Amino acid sequence: MAIHFTPEELAQRRAAAIAEMGRRGLDGLLMFRQESMYYLSGYDTFGYVYFQCLYLGSDDRMVLLTRAPDLLQAEHTSVIEDIRIWVDGPAAEPAQELKALLAGFGLAGKKLGVEWDSYGLTARNGQRLSAAFDGFAELVDASTLVTRLRAVKSPAELAYVREAAKLADAALDAAHAEIRPNAFEGDILAAMHGAVFRGGGDDPANEFIIGSGADALLCRYKTGRRHLSAEDQLTLEFAGTYRHYHACLMRTIGIGKVDPRLRDMHSAAQDALFAAEAALKPGDPIGQVFDAHARTLDARGYRHARLNACGYGLGTTFAPNWMDWPMFYTGNPVEAEPGMVFFIHIILFDADTGLAMSLGRSSVVGARKAETLSAAALDLVVK
Repeated sequence: MAIHFTPEELAQRRAAAIAEMGRRGLDGLLMFRQESMYYLSGYDTFGYVYFQCLYLGSDDRMVLLTRAPDLLQAEHTSVIEDIRIWVDGPAAEPAQELKALLAGFGLAGKKLGVEWDSYGLTARNGQRLSAAFDGFAELVDASTLVTRLRAVKSPAELAYVREAAKLADAALDAAHAEIRPNAFEGDILAAMHGAVFRGGGDDPANEFIIGSGADALLCRYKTGRRHLSAEDQLTLEFAGTYRHYHACLMRTIGIGKVDPRLRDMHSAAQDALFAAEAALKPGDPIGQVFDAHARTLDARGYRHARLNACGYGLGTTFAPNWMDWPMFYTGNPVEAEPGMVFFIHIILFDADTGLAMSLGRSSVVGARKAETLSAAALDLVVK
């Protein structure tokens, strides 16, 4: 079986989830987030693009309702023993089948938590779920129940995170080896992904972000590739991924003659990164991390070029993105805890000058302070 954690650790995670369910007065939890399913059972799939639900009861009973293509997938990658299949067809009503299944467990009239905030539960399927359970059971929002538990990583999880960080460093090295005037962005991406896969890593939960020239001011993936100019700028945002655990890096790299303003932007970004990392301490609200980064950049004259968030939690996430809870923005009261993993990105996009500068790396919160996970240098690289 392809399960990456011991049965004992998975059982401890379910026990923690059940304890939280008890505090919320829930008799069961309906999970649609693939991250939750993976975390509690090991189940590894992208079958969540269809209706799929993992039920966890207050008695530790687990049952998965999914489609036929995921039967063997669940048997091979999870500790779930009770797997039910709904059959594709024009009259298929998997939400009704889920209700009938839970009725057999005596859950009529009970209080059930639902992961409404989930890529695995479309608005249409959510409406069908509400309609099917109307008058049968009380459904309450429990979208963050497992998410908050996942935020603090176990030693076994942190070992995977550290492997992911090594893969991210390897991908950066591979990029540096390819970047030069007239280099093709596709070759750079191929080298980066190759480094991750050769190191035993996995597909990331979203695309690697690459952009040169004017596209260096973008922080989203877009299609289309170009060759680097003799004088250019290249922004890269990417992740090493191992067992679905992510560790991210972000860089802007100069090509040819570099504008002195870009060097100043890099200096400011580096100062802001150090200030943000110093503010990431256990017991402190993570909004302070954003504030430290903002104060630094504003004092350097870059208020107009910075963003309104500077990073987020990392963990085991599935497509369409690797961003996890919680996020760095001003006023966020969530307190950092030992074992949390974060990506801090300092991003400066100056539309007036057409210059971009970004600098980012991942950290794990320790007993007293945060520890950076990357061994890569932060110096401005010019090719």
